[in-house]
Amino acid sequence: MTAQPKERPSTGVSGRWRLRRVQWVGVLYILGILLIGTVGGLGTFTFGYAEGAAYLVNNPQACTNCHVMQDYYDSWVKGSHGHTATCNDCHLSHHPVGKWITKADNGFFHSLAFTLGDYHDPIQIKPRNREVTQHACLYCHEQTVEEMLPIAAHAGLGSSEMPHCIQCHADVGHALNRTRTTLTPETTRDP
Repeated sequence: MTAQPKERPSTGVSGRWRLRRVQWVGVLYILGILLIGTVGGLGTFTFGYAEGAAYLVNNPQACTNCHVMQDYYDSWVKGSHGHTATCNDCHLSHHPVGKWITKADNGFFHSLAFTLGDYHDPIQIKPRNREVTQHACLYCHEQTVEEMLPIAAHAGLGSSEMPHCIQCHADVGHALNRTRTTLTPETTRDP
């Protein structure tokens, strides 16, 4: 009795197709790892180079990591709030979640604008950040301005109907040398 030859694995169309699929999955796997490594490496380098950890604390000097902010830091030191409030007190929400959302939003768009050099000089506050600052003013000075607030603000319906505090008190946070016309709502925006 002769031994039967062993059956070889099929190398037909389905076998080759399966082999190619395994090869493509391997290539995509390697490309995915390279992409994650590249993005993660660039992100880590950028975070370290820009001293990103400094922005996670409440130190006003962190804002001067961007050279364009040095004049604003100096004017804050000279302003009436230089010894009573930090940048975060006036430019971030006092809500624990809103604070980090605003910080992340501003951090991303500020770093993008400063990296690409696409910002107005001198920098100007955007309407959404003007609202954050307005709420910060009302948060800290509520007892002082309570009688002046419109009914909507008392009901928590927002403060869009009322003038912003910095329209009249533009030099409170920063002892600025520029004219108030640059601070009107129509012309203001962040970088």
